[in-house]
Amino acid sequence: MNSIFVLSATKTPLMPTHPARARKLLTAGRAAVYRRRPFTIILNHRNTGDVQPIEVKVDPGSKTTGIALVGHFEQQGAVVLFGANLNHRGQAIKNALESRRSLRRGRRGRKTRYRPARFLNRIRKAGWLPPSVESRVVNAEAVIHRLAARCPITEATVELVKFDLQAMVNPEVSGVEYQ
Repeated sequence: MNSIFVLSATKTPLMPTHPARARKLLTAGRAAVYRRRPFTIILNHRNTGDVQPIEVKVDPGSKTTGIALVGHFEQQGAVVLFGANLNHRGQAIKNALESRRSLRRGRRGRKTRYRPARFLNRIRKAGWLPPSVESRVVNAEAVIHRLAARCPITEATVELVKFDLQAMVNPEVSGVEYQ
């Protein structure tokens, strides 16, 4: 079960709370709804509070990235406070680029002025990533920044994943050559 994010009256993030406690604060009038996604309440009269260390953990994947907030407490140990799956649009981006490419190629064959293929604009900048991969990175980064504004995150852990670069360079590789 996901915890409810809590902000102080000065909009500084406090420790997430259990949904039942948040419901009691809302019905007593001591808090108000700040955002609905992710559900966040803002306290009316409290400006400060004690915070424990919270770690954000990221598990990147090709279609979905898992994000979890883990609280480290003295009595209970590590407790998952929030978990979410971030679905990526990688295939949709690839399809849109292919559609744009086919339309551009179709213009070359029509009975209009000849549109030559351009080859001088093919230089990629240092650190270039394919648009589908760049979208995954930027989306995960944006979600983590949103969570950091709602929760006192002290550390971050990202699972390292390796891409199959050999299959990307030469897709025909198989068998013993694949080693």
